[in-house]
Amino acid sequence: MTKKAFSLLLPTFLLTINLLAQNPTMWRGDGSGVYHETGLLKEWPANGPEILWSFEELGDGHASPVVANNTIYVSGMADSIGFVFALSQDGKLKWKATYGKEFAESYPGARSSVVVAGDLLYMYSGLGELVCMSSANGEKKWSKNVLKEFDGGNITWGVTETVVIDGDLVYVTPGGKQHNVVALNRFSGNLVWSSPGKGELSAYCTPLLVELPTRKLLVTHTADHVIGIDAKSGDLLWNYPHTNRWKVHPNTPVYSNGGLFCFSGYGQGGVKLDLSADGSSVSKAWTKTELDSRMGGMVVLDGYLYGSGDNAREWRCVNWETGEETYAAKDIAKGVVIAGEGMLYCYSERGELALVKADPKEFKVISQTKVELGSAQHWAHPVINDGRLLVRHGNALIAYKIR
Repeated sequence: MTKKAFSLLLPTFLLTINLLAQNPTMWRGDGSGVYHETGLLKEWPANGPEILWSFEELGDGHASPVVANNTIYVSGMADSIGFVFALSQDGKLKWKATYGKEFAESYPGARSSVVVAGDLLYMYSGLGELVCMSSANGEKKWSKNVLKEFDGGNITWGVTETVVIDGDLVYVTPGGKQHNVVALNRFSGNLVWSSPGKGELSAYCTPLLVELPTRKLLVTHTADHVIGIDAKSGDLLWNYPHTNRWKVHPNTPVYSNGGLFCFSGYGQGGVKLDLSADGSSVSKAWTKTELDSRMGGMVVLDGYLYGSGDNAREWRCVNWETGEETYAAKDIAKGVVIAGEGMLYCYSERGELALVKADPKEFKVISQTKVELGSAQHWAHPVINDGRLLVRHGNALIAYKIR
């Protein structure tokens, strides 16, 4: 290659590298809970997958880790103060930095996952403080309490929303009557648009950003409704009634093939909504009361929806198009599900960690172990990264070898 040709290609190459570096992390991988790594084990050793390392100084919390910049970021709380921990790939502490006070009441600890976009990271506390920090050392860039600034109010068990970033915007749900969902400039924190939504309190939900041919659609649960908002303008496009006895909706809606599955616990269950082509309206396809996961998420694989319930405690598989149930099983306790390479990774509220083949005919546990390290509830959603299963249990982050 000539020097002239190299000089012409260099800006494009550097722009590509910069864009990749700015690609923001998301809760549950790409938001779907389905990870796209290959070469993963189809069966674990008899004693469970090998523990590569553990870090047991996170304090209190239920948040999942994220991986960016060759670093693992995870939030935790000690003495009512929230911290972002930055770990090396072998589980050594690089640095930790405080983002302020955390939710220290019932089920205390950090709730939301860190979101990283290039050289900046974002943390939303259980008390409504949104903080932008350097991803290199945790230095604060800006912060604001969005509940106070945008006429919101906190909820019974504290904010658990992980914010969503797209381009220059960060989306968050104050839950105010006028400022229900807002988009802020992620570099300054300044308001870009505000949507009144349905004027309801937030409901523990991390929003879903759906990219359609004609628009980007932001979908989230507030106290009594699922709402769809134009992500560019903030216009409320549609709403659909959905509530339960406690107005708790921590599960991000699931999107597949033009449809949304929106679901929550306490016996409420879920509804599949078919989106219009431009995302401006929805219609009900089917409902399933038994798909009432409280906070464990669900995944869609090859036209089938997998997950567990809350009041309906079984693990279930349902046909995505029709809502027809193909099995219900009680082999392990209810819990969280993610997926990778045709396998389900089920993490139960009792600490059972199971590898299950994603087969619509049966819930077949291939391998199983018990998460012994850590503290408090088994609620955090695991993460698959670089052949590892990263499991957060209270004060501990554990890296299991799954490749």
